[in-house]
Amino acid sequence: MKIWIVWLPNVWKSTLFNALTKNYSADAQNFPFCTIEPNIWIVNVNDKRLEQIRKAVNGQKIIPATCEFIDIAGIVEWASKWEWLWNKFLANIREANAILQVVRIFKNDDIIHVSWKIDPKRDIEVINSELILADIETLNRRLIDNSRKAKSSKEALEAQNIYQRVFQDLNNWKLAWSVIKDEEQEFFKDLHLLTNKKFVYAANVSEDMMDLDESKLQEILWVSVDTKVVPICAKLESDMIEMTEGEREDFLNEMWLITTWLDDLIKASYDALWLQYYFTAWEKEVRAWTISVWATAPEAAWVIHTDFEKWFIKADVVNWKDLVDFWWWVWAREKARVRLEWKDYIVKDGDIMLFKFSN
Repeated sequence: MKIWIVWLPNVWKSTLFNALTKNYSADAQNFPFCTIEPNIWIVNVNDKRLEQIRKAVNGQKIIPATCEFIDIAGIVEWASKWEWLWNKFLANIREANAILQVVRIFKNDDIIHVSWKIDPKRDIEVINSELILADIETLNRRLIDNSRKAKSSKEALEAQNIYQRVFQDLNNWKLAWSVIKDEEQEFFKDLHLLTNKKFVYAANVSEDMMDLDESKLQEILWVSVDTKVVPICAKLESDMIEMTEGEREDFLNEMWLITTWLDDLIKASYDALWLQYYFTAWEKEVRAWTISVWATAPEAAWVIHTDFEKWFIKADVVNWKDLVDFWWWVWAREKARVRLEWKDYIVKDGDIMLFKFSN
């Protein structure tokens, strides 16, 4: 999973992600466009089930799922006019599975806001406007290129009509994901429209705002109720960066937090993209594999190797808890907890799978 981070300058984004990932490479300075070259964090998805499974199968090592966060420079109003810099950002953002917007809610007179005022709703509007302007330019080029084909091809004419409708909606400042219908997505697949991606929000709050729930944050940010918003406090994360793992766990317990903010952010990103993961487990390794929530068993095999989908015959499937409780495949089979599933099986989060292939 690849997530690109967009933000207005001076929201403490680099400080926040340095702390979250224990990575000191990001340059955190108090002025716009500090980050020109992307900073990349490949973060392991924390899941305590992996260690329990490893013990059950006596595995040698664990390979968790990973999430790649890629950070570009902060967007400012009219950033799209800075063509040399803006085009550099767009080439990166278009590769994203989702876009994470870091939005500043905390107040601090020592941290200069680019608009001289803390206004999360306006900040989101500025970012969205710049992304929409980029999409307008992209779609306008497609309309020009497709216009000749539309004169002689019914398919091209159908596409042209859809492009024109969405182009008009973009010019009315609507996000592409809100106006493109499911059955129309194929027409836009190769365009990689920025506002057709899933958005996740990290609300950078002060320490006294950590008890705000998601619904309240959605209200503050003026986003829809189905939008994922995660509260994160950069100040607290910075304070914890020098702590040992035990000290950090004690600190989180004192704050009544079961998971870290980074864990919550990754979970929100998985949910927004309708992703989950299953496990493979044997003596050599225990590994998590990221798939969609609708993935069939052959599609799950494909993420291991592309040929496995073609060669798939069937799979032994057991819930992770059953394998842990009965301590290895043999005993789980004896207790009838291992199921034989075929090509139409929809994989569930937490499944452990053993594939069988023909060659």
